[in-house]
Amino acid sequence: MTAFGLDVGTSSVKGLAVGAGGEVLARAEVAHDLSTPRPGWSEQRPEDWWAGAERVLAELAAAAGAPSGIGLSGQMHGLVALDGADRVVRPALLWNDQRTTAECAEIERRLGGPEGVAKATGNAALTGLTAPKLLWLERHEPGAYARVRSVMLPKDYVRLRLTGERATDVTDASGTLWFDVRERRWSERMLDALGLDRAWLPPALESAEATGATRDGVPVAAGAGDQGAGALGVGVDGTGGDGIASVVLGTSGVVLHCLPGYGADPASGIQASAHAVPGGWFAMGVILSAAGSLRWLRDVLDVPYETLLAEAERWPPGCEGLYFLPYLTGERAPHADPGARGAFVGLELRHDRGALVRAVLEGVAYALRDVLDVVAGLGGVGGSVSLGRLSGGGGRGDLWPAILASVLEVPLERTAVDEGAAYGAALLGGVAGGVWPSPQEAVAACVRPVATIEPDGAWSATYAELRPRYRELYPALRP
Repeated sequence: MTAFGLDVGTSSVKGLAVGAGGEVLARAEVAHDLSTPRPGWSEQRPEDWWAGAERVLAELAAAAGAPSGIGLSGQMHGLVALDGADRVVRPALLWNDQRTTAECAEIERRLGGPEGVAKATGNAALTGLTAPKLLWLERHEPGAYARVRSVMLPKDYVRLRLTGERATDVTDASGTLWFDVRERRWSERMLDALGLDRAWLPPALESAEATGATRDGVPVAAGAGDQGAGALGVGVDGTGGDGIASVVLGTSGVVLHCLPGYGADPASGIQASAHAVPGGWFAMGVILSAAGSLRWLRDVLDVPYETLLAEAERWPPGCEGLYFLPYLTGERAPHADPGARGAFVGLELRHDRGALVRAVLEGVAYALRDVLDVVAGLGGVGGSVSLGRLSGGGGRGDLWPAILASVLEVPLERTAVDEGAAYGAALLGGVAGGVWPSPQEAVAACVRPVATIEPDGAWSATYAELRPRYRELYPALRP
């Protein structure tokens, strides 16, 4: 028996075929373009996601045969607006789009302030979320808005094309600001305040529930937003104890911690979310430019990653007083500030290219430590984090994981399969298709830690000494 997982990412559609023992039988990936028509804007064509998904599914089937079930995951928060014939009204506004500052303020005004938003949803009105995007569309493109008859998230557009069914899941819905995370249902209070027609929203189901089938009769699971699916894919499902967190070094950086019960602290910029396991919740903090910061520096210097990382290894922890703030596209947690900007601080003549690189690696690690400290205490139910499960392209070398473990002061584990959200999506698809009885049993059967990166005691001591200075920089340099 085989399960397929599809992840509709920001740069590509990725797919995996996974066997009953968790082994990866086939991989496929199709890239798509990103449009930035104005500073701070980020858009994509949903039709490109579907074209990529068709190709990926065909390649997986050619390599591994027909699946028992398909699971979906994807970039969260994006707004896909459709007309009455399910045609895309305009390009989708993505998770890292920052144009909605005024709309977030308007949502707070309509709900009686930040406290009212938090009471209705469990989260804060952040620029990346979906609800302010639709309000922006109503205000700035009224002609397009007048054509809208339904809205959905990126992976759910692929579901619509794949099965003809409208559905989402509780993790992706949690990131829209239309959802009551505590109650795991759409927020009547928020929908009333925004005047949103309930018919525009799909049902929000638990992640492993089947949501129709393909033309060939293959069941398709509700799936999960990329972070919920990614956490499942590295075994962070809430069954291993509250001390295990998912730590992601992708384009963005994430610390995700399962909670023993519902908890929220919207003022911190940390997101509360239903998890991809029934009755589960997690707290998630996102920094917007993690490996994206290193990619930016690589592109500016036009030097291979291997060269840059080798040069960074020659510098000691702290880079002799050089710091980097990774706020290249604004920030979400713990500073919910789309106007935040990146900076190198403390430059001197001794600092070379390797010092710049090491400062970037350390700056991202400091930012993730800021997130970890808030996530661990979320709502008084977070609990301490004693272990991180590492995923994402930035975590595949040696130096950056060693720095990150030392800054976080927790061991980081790699798992046998580091395929992020696509792997978690495959596990959910397998549950829908009868390969495994439940998400937790899929994790138990498939997820295996294979290596541990321990904190370096001397490095940790240095970073602990330097961290208070890092934390002074954002308020000092805030625009």
